[in-house]
Amino acid sequence: MTALPDITVALFVPGDRPERFVKAASTDADAIIIDLEDAVAADGKDQARAALKRDFTDKPVLVRVNGIGTPWHDRDIAALRGHGFSAVVLPKAEFGPEFETLCEQLDLPVVALIESVRGLADARRIAITRNVGRIAFGSIDFSADLGCGHTREALLLARSELVVACRLAGLPQPIDGVTTAIDDAPLIASDARHARDLGFSGKLCIHPRQVTAIQAGFAPDEAEVLWARKVMASGDGAVAIDGAMVDEPVRIRARSILKRVPSAPAAAFDASLSTSQ
Repeated sequence: MTALPDITVALFVPGDRPERFVKAASTDADAIIIDLEDAVAADGKDQARAALKRDFTDKPVLVRVNGIGTPWHDRDIAALRGHGFSAVVLPKAEFGPEFETLCEQLDLPVVALIESVRGLADARRIAITRNVGRIAFGSIDFSADLGCGHTREALLLARSELVVACRLAGLPQPIDGVTTAIDDAPLIASDARHARDLGFSGKLCIHPRQVTAIQAGFAPDEAEVLWARKVMASGDGAVAIDGAMVDEPVRIRARSILKRVPSAPAAAFDASLSTSQ
């Protein structure tokens, strides 16, 4: 089974709006998620299923199906066959026999979307389940289930647990949930930076205007890049740089920072924020 590529920005597009697929793919998002779940009303599920395709882009195309136990789930899964999608995004993921059976039978990687308290409690078991390739955080649904605020402080424990679960299972870092604001670029970038600093590798995205801000939030700033380059130029062994000891664990972090050096759009966005403040 083909492994999922690195994803910093995964952009949702409603499955019943196929005319938007190409527009979504024309953004700088790393992957497109065709949504058969929340973005599609009950009377539009059949139409969305019939519109499924992946030939509109060379980018990874994932499909968020309706959850296990819903009236649409089985037909969603059947509709995926033969298209060559990159992965299935499974909402309301919770560990149990139905979840294990689905993952076993699918010939696609599963992105398990943790959206409930039980899902969070099951996260470490979900992360080691066959065919689970990524964990993502459905923070809005999780907040509703727990009855907590959709704030960084309230969700800190949940986010941290998902990072730990992925690390223990040897999975890539998890993907963070959406920011509901569409036009507040500084907030979107700040949310992305917060997720990055906790150990997330990417973020779900609900509108094309969010893409560049998310990229900027995950990109290292100028000071981090300069520090990382100094560290990598220091050679091997333990040395002091700017009064701090540098050894191999520090170089691992420096390599990670340099791998995230921003593309031109993210760099330009970051520069525009700096000049506007």
